[in-house]
Amino acid sequence: MEHTLLLFIFFLPTLGLANGTETEQDFTWHLKKIPQIVSERTFSLDSPKFEAKPNLELNSICGIECQRKLPVPSLSDLKDLLSYETVFENGTRTLTEVNVLGLTPGSAGNTTTHKSLRKKRQIYGTDSRFSIYDKRFMTNFPFNTAVKVSTGCSGILISPKHVLTAAHCLHNGKDYVKGSKRLRVGLMKTKSRGDGRRRKGAKRSRREASEAQEDPKVDTGLRRRSKGGGRKQRRSGRKQETSDGMPSFQWTRVKSTHIPKGWFKGVSGDIALDYDYAVLELKRPHKRKYMELGISPTIKMMPGSMIHFSGFDNDRSGQLVYRFCSISDESNDLFYQYCDAEPGSTGSGIYLRLKEPNKKKWKRKIIAVYSGHQWVDVNGEQQDYNVAVRITPLKYAQICFWIHGNDENCTQG
Repeated sequence: MEHTLLLFIFFLPTLGLANGTETEQDFTWHLKKIPQIVSERTFSLDSPKFEAKPNLELNSICGIECQRKLPVPSLSDLKDLLSYETVFENGTRTLTEVNVLGLTPGSAGNTTTHKSLRKKRQIYGTDSRFSIYDKRFMTNFPFNTAVKVSTGCSGILISPKHVLTAAHCLHNGKDYVKGSKRLRVGLMKTKSRGDGRRRKGAKRSRREASEAQEDPKVDTGLRRRSKGGGRKQRRSGRKQETSDGMPSFQWTRVKSTHIPKGWFKGVSGDIALDYDYAVLELKRPHKRKYMELGISPTIKMMPGSMIHFSGFDNDRSGQLVYRFCSISDESNDLFYQYCDAEPGSTGSGIYLRLKEPNKKKWKRKIIAVYSGHQWVDVNGEQQDYNVAVRITPLKYAQICFWIHGNDENCTQG
């Protein structure tokens, strides 16, 4: 029954078009010219201490109304915010200052219209997540693009060697978190006969994966705001084990990490949730299908205002968990929604399925990074949401620059 429901969900946008309420042209990936990020100079910094504790929940951040009232950043501000730190696997660190070329009005953020707040959906109080057990789904696109980050978060494959995740999974705004010095990424695989044979380094990899799962200090994300359902499972202290239908992980070292300077407290005065994203470069390329980036559309350009993402929620140990929900509200840089999620799923790539231009095919692209549960200011009152960082044209340009450098792959998105 669950498999049938998942298939129905995947084709929901297409079915929604057939009832005559919308046309196919309304839900299309519209290619835009992207500003260009270019490196101006790079210099060395002192090595990080790697002693920070991750922020589990942020309070009093700039809320929906505050976001709408923020002035458009100047070119000088953007150059500072989009400059970035790179940390390498040997612990060395650099700062790269950038310039922004081809900036046009509207490139600094998506234009959004005011939308009245919806009441909390009932689904927020009842656990609506799907655990993916079937290998036909688990090892195939789009589910096999989800990865596990050794600091306790999730991520998504965006190239043969790169993973997109949340910045707070690696850095708390002042220093890099414990565990990020020897960062690993776990790619899903299903258990096979060959898994019992010991390989060189396998014992160490299993120990590191187990430590990342057992240590509560490295867990990042949100706390579940539930009125009723969704009983908590006890967290096991055992080493990571798999059974039939459960994924195991092939752990790969991270060669380098990139975090935008806008995330650091010294730049913004406080943590800037708008810049809660990071890219990890793997030491070895993988051979599986990855998901492409897309420019985040406004809510009205999404079928049913629906988003999707998969991650590794801590309360369902060893399981890949998929969910979908409608967006409640948006600002230039953030989505506000009530998708059911638990710690461990933060850093997941949020994706959308739209029609390709001049084609009949529908394509999934990543439009946001799941940041987690946050308290935001709404009309002077604190209100809780699950928040995601939208991929704006400028963020697309920066992430694309981290993957490809300055080439033709980053001119449109």
